[in-house]
Amino acid sequence: MSAGTAPHRFRRGPRRRARAVLAAAAAVVVALSGCALLASDDTADAPATGLEAADPTAIGDVPGDLRSFYTQEVRWESCEGSFACATIEVPLDYGDPGRSSIDIAAIRSDSTGEAQGTILVNPGGPGGSGVNIVRDSLDYVASDRLRENYDILGFDPRGVNRSSAVTCYTDAEQDEARQESYPADASEDELLALMTADAREYADLCAERTGELLGFVDTESAARDMDILRALVSDEKLNYLGFSYGTQLGATYAELFPDRAGRLVLDGAIDPSLGNEAITLGQAGGFERAVRAYVAACLQGDECPYTGTVGDGVRQIQDLFAAVEREPMTAGDGRLVPVSTFVQGFILPLYDNRNWPTLTQAVTAALNGDASDMLYLADLAAERSPDGTYATNSTAAFLAVNCLDYPMTSDPAQMLADEQELMTASPTFGRFLAFGGITCAPWTYPPVLAPAPLRAEGADPIVVIGTTGDPATPFEWSTALAEQLESGVHVTWQGEGHTAYGRSNDCILDLVDDYFIDGTVPKDDTRC
Repeated sequence: MSAGTAPHRFRRGPRRRARAVLAAAAAVVVALSGCALLASDDTADAPATGLEAADPTAIGDVPGDLRSFYTQEVRWESCEGSFACATIEVPLDYGDPGRSSIDIAAIRSDSTGEAQGTILVNPGGPGGSGVNIVRDSLDYVASDRLRENYDILGFDPRGVNRSSAVTCYTDAEQDEARQESYPADASEDELLALMTADAREYADLCAERTGELLGFVDTESAARDMDILRALVSDEKLNYLGFSYGTQLGATYAELFPDRAGRLVLDGAIDPSLGNEAITLGQAGGFERAVRAYVAACLQGDECPYTGTVGDGVRQIQDLFAAVEREPMTAGDGRLVPVSTFVQGFILPLYDNRNWPTLTQAVTAALNGDASDMLYLADLAAERSPDGTYATNSTAAFLAVNCLDYPMTSDPAQMLADEQELMTASPTFGRFLAFGGITCAPWTYPPVLAPAPLRAEGADPIVVIGTTGDPATPFEWSTALAEQLESGVHVTWQGEGHTAYGRSNDCILDLVDDYFIDGTVPKDDTRC
């Protein structure tokens, strides 16, 4: 679903040549991609505000040098109409908590009934704003029934948006980058040299503008922040709903704090044992399946721009991409639309099959020479407003987290071999996903994590949901995560699009709500 990310994990680069980098913002927006047009929910009662301190029984056994963070007083203030907002202090470096602190922005929607606790939500990414998704789409991440029984808490993870944030491009610089492309006739060596130089320039810029925070935005540190949030809302165990990349964050929390992991639901799961290259390959296949499903549905309608068989329609899309790569289009507002931005716009509606008609409209306009609708979709993915401002720093945060979480190959020969594998898995998108390792190679801070299975031994049941037609987090990743987790319970939604809760059916809705509210654990391998 972010609004992830996703996932999910498309590799971003400082400049966008067709093959160098796909539009990663479509992955960052994961959960929000399915609800970008939903209205903000303003029905919550006025929040409780004022100073609050953690219940001592909720703090648990924490090291002495972290205790001040767990016992801090939090000032909740009314914000955004019907919410309460606060800023939480957490250590910059959990290896040296006394060194310095950073800020975590949080937003809370109080329950409409008698709260039995708090549910922390994460929309994905990495880089997705939990503050924004709670503020703008509360009814998407929590049903009326769930909101009656729980306070809903959103937060911007370290490095993201309103929290202490990664800073790379200005809005104007990001606009410029999204309009750039490399020469279509450049040789392999020339392209690699150009991409490497741009990656170095971008990495240096991020390091200069962000400072030492850039080395501490990894997923494990963010999961440790979540335990401080748990204590500060006085919950002895964390109840958590994570989408897309949020499943990685939630599973990491359970691995670190299995005795404090309460009712966790992980929707649109990432397989934590996979490395960067395997994740990219899995997404290539996922989006190829999604585009075929989209074309098949389109051909059943009356106003479809594709003709012939499904295979014919997919080839027509590939031809359109090739034409834009040869000659970038210009939108109605005068902005250039190179193929990477064009593909970014095309991919976003594939996250939710309810948006397929919008994609058809944009493709039809582009075939008639107007790229404005496709640029509009790309702007939604990048979280760009019509006035040229970007709502969040999701692009920069996505890259910063992934560069710390994943070792990546930047060997030219290996990347060329990976490109061929990607193109086999996805003739439509594969070449746009190649060469992602170049972006992190010059990063100021080396990776601090490595892919590995997560067991979370001793944790309460953890519900893992997979969608059979999920393009960004392929279904098989959910089965893998559920099998790795000692207490994993797998649930399948037979549907199209990214994630399930909030956009699927009553079976998924009731199953998740029953688990959070009553503790009813679904039967393993339930299908909805």
